Amino acid sequence: MTEPNQETMHHHHLPKRIILVRHGESQGNLDTAAYSTTPDNKIPLTPLGLAQARQAGNHLHNIISDDDNKNWMVYFYVSPYDRTRSTLREIGRSFKRERIIGVREECRVREQDFGNFQVKERMKVIKESRERFGRFFYRFPEGESAADVFDRVSSFLESLWRDIDLKRLHRDPSHDLNLIIVSHGLTCRVFLMKWFKWTVEQFERLNNPGNCEFRIMQLGPGGDYSLAIHHTDEEMLEWGLSPEMIDDQKWRMHANKGEWNEKCPWYLDEFFDHVADSDRESDGKENGSSGMCE
Repeated sequence: MTEPNQETMHHHHLPKRIILVRHGESQGNLDTAAYSTTPDNKIPLTPLGLAQARQAGNHLHNIISDDDNKNWMVYFYVSPYDRTRSTLREIGRSFKRERIIGVREECRVREQDFGNFQVKERMKVIKESRERFGRFFYRFPEGESAADVFDRVSSFLESLWRDIDLKRLHRDPSHDLNLIIVSHGLTCRVFLMKWFKWTVEQFERLNNPGNCEFRIMQLGPGGDYSLAIHHTDEEMLEWGLSPEMIDDQKWRMHANKGEWNEKCPWYLDEFFDHVADSDRESDGKENGSSGMCE
């Protein structure tokens, strides 16, 4: 029998899935006037939001448990906001205690800070300014930009990978580990941007997930994560991914961890004009130009 190599052994310690979940419908989603009297972190879920979270929990349980390996476990991360904690509580009803390795509140996956109490009329003007300035770099007065969220999500990912490498989350390689991160719409989009190395322009074309929608990044056989293992092309198009971004997700389904996808045009075309495909093409252009001088 063939001995498993070190890379294959390492894959057994990687989470099988990393699932990003947006919170259920909140009172602020229903009526933005709530932000003018209630701190953003204390905005509660509506009755519909609670029902959405319970339904999401059932759906997630069905996805995770529908595997050949019945030794699956879950580990939760949650934003410290009331609406995300309530969403987690309802999702958790679908999982037995023996399946839950742990839960960690993580401040770095909290909502983008839009300022303190948010006056409705003022926020309308501010958001119009954001559209003109650009959604990624615009910083809300007394608050954050999406770029600020990117920085703290990047810090969280460094900590997450350190915990994975040190096997703090996953000690038994016979278990399939599923990480579920209950967070916010923009934070989930920034997480994906950082993970898949999307550009600012690609981020700004993404649509916000609906309440209790989730994005499943699943581990492929080569050790890379992809959205295309679980989600369809149509879903990813609805989220705002371009055809090129979807092609990259399909490539990642079978790619080896650390491989470079040379077929992704934005790696070069976003930054350079008229880059020759090969030395031969470049030499031909140079020879052609020198011939004109003869």
